[in-house]
Amino acid sequence: MKSLRAILSISLAVSVIVAPAFAASTTTHRTSSATTHARSARTHTKGKAKSHKLHGQQAIDPERATQIQQALIREHYMTGEANGQWDSTTQAAMQKYQADQGWQTRLMPDSRALVKLGLGPDYSTAINARDVVTAPVPAAGSTTPATETSGFAAAAGVNR
Repeated sequence: MKSLRAILSISLAVSVIVAPAFAASTTTHRTSSATTHARSARTHTKGKAKSHKLHGQQAIDPERATQIQQALIREHYMTGEANGQWDSTTQAAMQKYQADQGWQTRLMPDSRALVKLGLGPDYSTAINARDVVTAPVPAAGSTTPATETSGFAAAAGVNR
């Protein structure tokens, strides 16, 4: 009986020691980078397609569109009445205004264009409002002084 117990305990000890060695052995396959790339491309396309989340401003509020249209009308980039719709006429006027300033011409207004049109942010309620310098809002029907329209040379007083 003792010998049977000894044989069982020795065989159990051997199997405990040898079993992990057999389980850990794997075969390695060499694959080219093209094969690896093809496999990874297949694995990325499987499964559920992710939905694309839109970022940034998607539409312009009608009240803001009215303000922008009024400013573009004041600057002679649009004619007629402001209707509060961000339509193709308004988009074309804003693109022309931004292009004339040498800025990008995206469909959404550039922040510099809004500031120059007098529609920038209102900092009057800020903690340091007395220290903030903002561009004055041009009065309706105001004209640009001749020194500004005649170019840098005239404004600087340089004779040609």
